Parts: sequence; structure tokens; C-alpha cells
Amino acid sequence: MTTSSTAPSAQTWQLLCQRDDLVAHSGIAAWLETDDGPCQVALFYLPGRSPELYAIDHHDPLAGANVIARGIVGDVQGEPVVASPLYKQHYRLADGQCLEEPRIVLRSWPVAFDGNGVRIAV
Repeated sequence: MTTSSTAPSAQTWQLLCQRDDLVAHSGIAAWLETDDGPCQVALFYLPGRSPELYAIDHHDPLAGANVIARGIVGDVQGEPVVASPLYKQHYRLADGQCLEEPRIVLRSWPVAFDGNGVRIAV
């Protein structure tokens, strides 16, 4: 398994989707089962970048809607970000930090390729 971030060994890795489900330089939304219940995750695939995969919460708390995977991917000062499609706040893909609103941080998860599968740690 090729990991996108260091994951503690106590985490459980779930199969999230297949590599063919991903859209390069874009996001997709997926359903995730967590200990706190189900949630939606925004999964971003940036081939040629290290890491290539990022997983953050799909729910935009400022808009109150599940839209983050539909945002525009870019970078701010060399950091990969996604701009929310509704109010345009930028969220850092590495850790979910909102650049315009420091008090807001989206959940993020370690994510990795496992052969053709994409696994996420919960």
C-alpha cells in the first residue's frame, strides 16, 4: 500500500473506491463508515504530486452543504487547496484548514492506493 500520509497502526483501513473511479486533478465524493457514523468524504487525486491522494470532509460548514468535492482544485503558495464552489473559501487538502477562516478545519483522513484500490484510514 502506498500511503499519502503516515497512519498510526491502530487505524482500520477501509476500501473506499477503485483507482478507475478517480478523476485526475479533481475531486469525487464517497460514503465513509466511521466510528461516529456515516459521513461523506471528498477524495482528490493529484497525479504527479507527492502525495497524490487527499481525503477531507465533503461537508462545507460555511455553506451547510455537501459540496467540497465539486470545488476547484488549485494551490495557494505551493499548497494544494480546493475552493468551495459556493462561497469560494480555500481549504488546504493536506489538513482541511480553511485559509480565510482560521477557526474552521475540515476533517481529514490518511488515504492510500492499495493496488488498484483506494483505502482510507478511519
